Amino acid sequence: MLGVAIIARALYIQIKQGPELKEIAREMHTRFETMEAERGNILNEEGTLLSTSIPEFDVHVDFSVIDTALFAEQIDSLCRCMAQLFVNKGKSAEDYKEDFVRAYDKGTKYYPLGRRLKYYEYEALRSFPIFIKGKGSGGFIAESREKRRLPYGELARRTLGIFRDSNTNGLEAKYNKDLAGINGRRVVQKAAGGLWVPVEGSEVDPVNGKDIVTTLDMDVQAVAHDALLANLQKYKCLYGTCIVMEVATGKIRTLVNLGIQKDSSYREDFNYAAIPTEPGSTFKLATLTALLSDRFINVDSGVDIQGGRKQFANRTMQDSHPNPSLGNMPIWKAYAISSNVGMAKLADRYYHDHPEKFVAHLKRLHLDKYTGIDLMGERQSRITTPGTRYWSKTSLPWMAIGYGVMITPLHTCMMYNALANNGKMMKPYLVSAVREYGRDIKTTQPEVLTTLGDAEVVRQLRKCTRAVVAEGTGKDIASPYYTMSGKTGTAQVADKGIKYSDHVYQGSYVGYMPAEDPKYTICVVIRTSAHSSSYYGGTIAAPVFRMVADKIFSRNMGAWSSPLDSMARTASSVIPARAATAGAYDILMGKLKRNFKVPGNELRSSMVCVVSDTLRGTRVEKTPVYRGVMPDVTGMTLKDAVYVLENYGIRVNISGRGKVTAQSVPAGTHLLKGQNVMLQLG
Repeated sequence: MLGVAIIARALYIQIKQGPELKEIAREMHTRFETMEAERGNILNEEGTLLSTSIPEFDVHVDFSVIDTALFAEQIDSLCRCMAQLFVNKGKSAEDYKEDFVRAYDKGTKYYPLGRRLKYYEYEALRSFPIFIKGKGSGGFIAESREKRRLPYGELARRTLGIFRDSNTNGLEAKYNKDLAGINGRRVVQKAAGGLWVPVEGSEVDPVNGKDIVTTLDMDVQAVAHDALLANLQKYKCLYGTCIVMEVATGKIRTLVNLGIQKDSSYREDFNYAAIPTEPGSTFKLATLTALLSDRFINVDSGVDIQGGRKQFANRTMQDSHPNPSLGNMPIWKAYAISSNVGMAKLADRYYHDHPEKFVAHLKRLHLDKYTGIDLMGERQSRITTPGTRYWSKTSLPWMAIGYGVMITPLHTCMMYNALANNGKMMKPYLVSAVREYGRDIKTTQPEVLTTLGDAEVVRQLRKCTRAVVAEGTGKDIASPYYTMSGKTGTAQVADKGIKYSDHVYQGSYVGYMPAEDPKYTICVVIRTSAHSSSYYGGTIAAPVFRMVADKIFSRNMGAWSSPLDSMARTASSVIPARAATAGAYDILMGKLKRNFKVPGNELRSSMVCVVSDTLRGTRVEKTPVYRGVMPDVTGMTLKDAVYVLENYGIRVNISGRGKVTAQSVPAGTHLLKGQNVMLQLG
């Protein structure tokens, strides 16, 4: 009976529990291992790397597997290598030996050697004495992971996005499926010494992620970032955004979003360009578009602004600067001086009985729809509609000047870009291609969403926006070197817990340049803090527009006929300003018989530039060059560039002949001692 019971039990285990037990045994000796796919890069159309993955390593030591004789023989050599590799830690070879001997005596199995080590540090460690034996005999345990890096730091950080396990944002989130790739898999088998060895033929290789090609121009992005940051700090504002759109295509060339932090610093923390707010006076372009499209007005016709004050139902509207002496004037001039009363009167006169017609024009301009930009998190805009509980007797005149509507800065930029583009409103986009192994497999084509109006409507609207800079609220930023058109905007805001009584304002400036043949549209929107002393768009936003426009113009000098004609009309002796050595300017100004005092005693090593302000005054300023920080040497002769760079400890390699057209390390980048820099000559 005992024998029968044993046999029965054995059969039960074999038949009933056998498969489960076999699986447990198999898992103890074999397992599936994931082979991580490499995440794709984000780069721009010039091939500059904007976001990439680099490996980082956590390294530990299992002292329990190291042979005693091996440890005694090579511990001194190991500790000397450690002290040389990690010299910045300030530990001597004797310090390392004391720590290692103590851990070895205890038989420590997971002694921490370093966290988040760079690849070259990992490679050096694995070649050191003892560790070169690997995990089984040398106790060397390395765990790798990919770390996402932004080579340009804070520049476009919110647009490019942060990749992490949760709360991924920006382009990293929108194009995560393309960037991520597909992980592979393989079977590994447990071998002697506890090592897991791949089983041959079991691998399913990973498919690496694709690269994303963005439209961002990092040179202009840097200027826009610095200009916006300077004004935010100067006026202690809450946040700001700057958008640069290519007129003909809708490509977003620059997108800066800076918000104030608890320590009063500013960083790229939120996509303010995609958040709807009441736009203020920049919205008056939509009002004029409706009036002109319905053929109700001509901008040369007159409108009585009544000194800048008028009653609508139970509310009084007034201009920013009421003046009792101001009465009848051309509509284009009322737009140029940003008269609220003038625009509101026109809208109320022609749409009072049929406000739905006015609202229909706003919807035709896509102001009630998403812009469709390829970023996640864009919020829905809002247009107040007649017949709803939000509509009142004063809704129409206040909508005409940018209140009672909620649109994003991107909408505002698109509207003015449409005017610059002969009426065609382009869909904005940030990614021009998805690339696999260097070949574009998907491209984005420019898309027309709608039109402002016919050629006559565009002509009259352009006359109004040109007048803003020529003699209106934007005249302080007019440039002697190129033409521009645009509109200032100032709106008192009440949203997200802010009341009108808090006196928080939104200052805006949006426009395009050059005015005759526009290439780029620039939109700047800044939110002030409560009770700020400076809040007008012409004060806090327009200077940012001018700095960005200057950068764009200087980079395209000679490529546009309109700005050059404008320069020729301004003065025959106008000189486009370029960075150069003090010696070069000393010779130039001497030949021109100009009394310019060139700063700096070392004429070759001092870099200077000619600076022109909005009053057309000109002066020479020294451009600081800091040791350890890459200067801008583009445009310089090779001789001067090499002198400047090598004088600051930078090793120079060159390609081509002529003047410097590009440098491998962007200006402002912190350099390592003895770092190599490639200069491209052309």
